[in-house]
Amino acid sequence: QVQLVESGGGLVQPGGSLRLSCAASGSTSSINLMAWHRQAPGKSRELVAVITNNGITSYADSAKGRFTISRDNAKNTVYLQMNSLKPDDTGYYYCYVPTGYTNYWGSGTLVTVSS
Repeated sequence: QVQLVESGGGLVQPGGSLRLSCAASGSTSSINLMAWHRQAPGKSRELVAVITNNGITSYADSAKGRFTISRDNAKNTVYLQMNSLKPDDTGYYYCYVPTGYTNYWGSGTLVTVSS
């Protein structure tokens, strides 16, 4: 069993920045990949960024150049630094961790980009 708790969401103006955190607990030895997904109002959930246990990263086209995913394996935590935020970035952001046993999702943290 793995539990994921996201934090760091909030209200920010266009052009601003936020840093999201996702702390994992439980059977953390089974964790390899860690990723961030988001779901905007009226849209399907989509992948934003992913990082392997070796630090290899991939990003959605909409996130490249603005977002940075990182992790601290000692703390079992993955981060998403979001810069130059746009209104289209608004939505719930979810931490996602697949394992050999099952897939785990956090409950989400809300990011609202608005003036």
